[in-house]
Amino acid sequence: MPKRFKYSLFALSAILFTAVLCLVLPASSALAETIFTTSNFTTSYKTMSIFHFSGSRPTDLGLQAGQLKSCPSSPNCVSSQDTDAQHYIDPVTADSNIKETFAKVKATIESLKEAKIVTADDRYIYAEFTSKLMGFVDDVEFYLDEQTETIQVRSASRLGKSDLGANRKRIEMIREKLNA
Repeated sequence: MPKRFKYSLFALSAILFTAVLCLVLPASSALAETIFTTSNFTTSYKTMSIFHFSGSRPTDLGLQAGQLKSCPSSPNCVSSQDTDAQHYIDPVTADSNIKETFAKVKATIESLKEAKIVTADDRYIYAEFTSKLMGFVDDVEFYLDEQTETIQVRSASRLGKSDLGANRKRIEMIREKLNA
């Protein structure tokens, strides 16, 4: 058997073993917690990503004078407070009470397997979303802007230049769940 074939077979076996582990182990088991929780592995194991490309958690998120952080020049970010067409996305609005809608936003995020709320209070939510396969982490913020009666949003990838529209799709998916 050629040496290259042996290595390919080994790699395929390792990938299959990892996939089986991800499918078989229940998220609540002590074994899963032991395997998927280490000092360097900070994501929740409930997403069961095969890889983990998280990058570092930003230290400059949150509100600065009633504004969320602006998007960088790269296309992997959307924000309702940015003005350029590439990054702009509509804020979340409410047909009735904006505070009730904000509570629904939080409940919606909590219901999503790929999401983990990092910080939340009555006017601000910061959550991390982890992609299923590669474990890319995106930072998502929601701010209850009582002055405009809207919920300002920002969703940005930590790594890479392009997100293939994932951040925009995520915000629109959350908006769709709120309107359902």
